[in-house]
Amino acid sequence: MRMLRTTVVALVQAGIAVALFAGSAAAEARIAVLGGLDEVPVVITDASGRFRGVIASDEQSIEYSLNYEDIEGRVTQAHIHLGQQHTAGTIILWLCANTPPITPPPTIPTPPTCGDTASGRVAGTLTAADLLPAPAQGVTSLAGAIEAIRKGVSYVNVHTTISGSGAIRGQFPGKH
Repeated sequence: MRMLRTTVVALVQAGIAVALFAGSAAAEARIAVLGGLDEVPVVITDASGRFRGVIASDEQSIEYSLNYEDIEGRVTQAHIHLGQQHTAGTIILWLCANTPPITPPPTIPTPPTCGDTASGRVAGTLTAADLLPAPAQGVTSLAGAIEAIRKGVSYVNVHTTISGSGAIRGQFPGKH
C-alpha cells in the first residue's frame, strides 16, 4: 500500500511538473480586432478586420493571419505599429504590401502581397529579419516588438488608396 501511495504521489508530481513545463513553453496567441473608429484620424467605414498572431514559444517568430472585409479602395499595405491607443506610431513590422504604389524598405524581406479585393486574407511568419527597429522607443529586437504587443502599446492597421494613413486599426490588448 505504501509503495502504491508513493507511486501515485510521484506520478502526480511528475504530471504537475509536465503541465507547468508545457504551459511555459506553449505558443501564445494575440488578437486585434480592427475598425475605422480606432484609426487616427477616425475613419467612418463599414470595413473591419481581425489579426491573429501566434508568438512562438521560443519568441523567435510570430505566425500571423490578417483578415479584412468591406474595404473601400485598394489595400496598399498593412503593418504592426509601435504606439499606444489614439496615437499614430512607428511601423515596426510589415504584414503586406502592394508594389507599386508602396515599396517596403530594402532592409527587410519583401512581405506578402495584400489582396486586391474589398475582402481578403494575408498570412505569414515574422522573424527578427522583418523588424524595422525603433531605437528611440526602445524596440531594437523582435523580443522588444513582442514586449510591446504584450503590453498593449502596439497596433495593427490596414492602409488603402482612399485612407492613406489607415482605414482600419486594432490595438493589441495588454497589461502594463
